Amino acid sequence: MTAESFAAEGELLSRIDELSTKYPRAESSSVSATRIRTALSQFMESVRYLNTRRSETSLSLTSEAAVQDALFLMLRPWVSDLVPETPTDRVASRFTIKDFRSAAARTIIEAKYVRDHDHGRQISRELHDDIETYRTDPLCEHLIFFIYDPDVHIPDRAALERQIEVERYYDGKRLHCYVIVMP
Repeated sequence: MTAESFAAEGELLSRIDELSTKYPRAESSSVSATRIRTALSQFMESVRYLNTRRSETSLSLTSEAAVQDALFLMLRPWVSDLVPETPTDRVASRFTIKDFRSAAARTIIEAKYVRDHDHGRQISRELHDDIETYRTDPLCEHLIFFIYDPDVHIPDRAALERQIEVERYYDGKRLHCYVIVMP
């Protein structure tokens, strides 16, 4: 390279830097765990809208799969890298399925449907098992549990939140856990 090439390259880099400052590049993803949680907090509004808007449209949420489908339809337009149903590594001779992952937000979303009274009483154990699975995932900084409990089988929602939403550190890595219970 000649001195003139270096000067031209330096000028070009300087100009690019100047333009970058003047016109900042849009983030590849402005999605965050906070924005995902905010969107999930509007779940019942979305369900209510679909169930009252037109007589032929209704959303029947009678299983975990149906809740997962509703969450995906609700979040996907805003979370462009949302990936459904990703198997995790094998743990204790079984695979766990992550319901949704956003690599950009470094977030995993676990959807739960409370089937009956016994399941409502045992949901805390299920969430703790999931935390143990995801705590070793290097790309998971945020773990959001979205729990649909249509018949209010969880005996003490506030206690569940207190158990799950605590500061967690594993091998120096923080894992933020959140619980959203609907309705």
